[in-house]
Amino acid sequence: MTQLDLTWDAEGMASFFVLFQRGVRVKARIGLSIREVLCRQLDVTDDYLDNRLNTIFLDGKPVDDTDSALITEGSVLALSASMPGFAGAALRKGGFYASMRNTITHSAGESPVKAGEGFFTVKLYNMTIPELAPHFLALGVWVAPDALDEFFEGRSKPFLEGGKTVRIDGREIPVDELTSIPWSDRSDYVRLRVTPEPGPA
Repeated sequence: MTQLDLTWDAEGMASFFVLFQRGVRVKARIGLSIREVLCRQLDVTDDYLDNRLNTIFLDGKPVDDTDSALITEGSVLALSASMPGFAGAALRKGGFYASMRNTITHSAGESPVKAGEGFFTVKLYNMTIPELAPHFLALGVWVAPDALDEFFEGRSKPFLEGGKTVRIDGREIPVDELTSIPWSDRSDYVRLRVTPEPGPA
């Protein structure tokens, strides 16, 4: 596994958020509820989960109960704040229309799921992108090599000027080399960690 550690200026950090629309992999102890994974392991607050994440999809199905819906190996968890219009109201977690979509709502499986370390995919939408993406980037996420190729290809000089340090497997390299690295030559996901440049003391 390749480890890519970046330190970037605050303005340039936002460029990395696009990765979350495609989806990034997160490592955690899975076979547990959404709340147990997000709040007990990944440091998302209960208040944010309950009051900000109004629309949650697990494996393509809307979730109403974050304490019973289980994240398993390979799950795709999509997180969103309030969505506009009727669609937003209909898909809102625990909302008025929840009972009307019981045929598509995610429900806990009847078979027991064994808890253990594994990976699931996180996707972010609307306001959760600027609010949660920096948090997940600082924790570290796993990104497909071809997604990194696509992300870094043709990046402009102003973007690269935002980079302060770049380390691959602990070895520091010049920032401008990021655009010429053939990430797709790697057969496995790359662990990406991006932290903001420290402010003045």
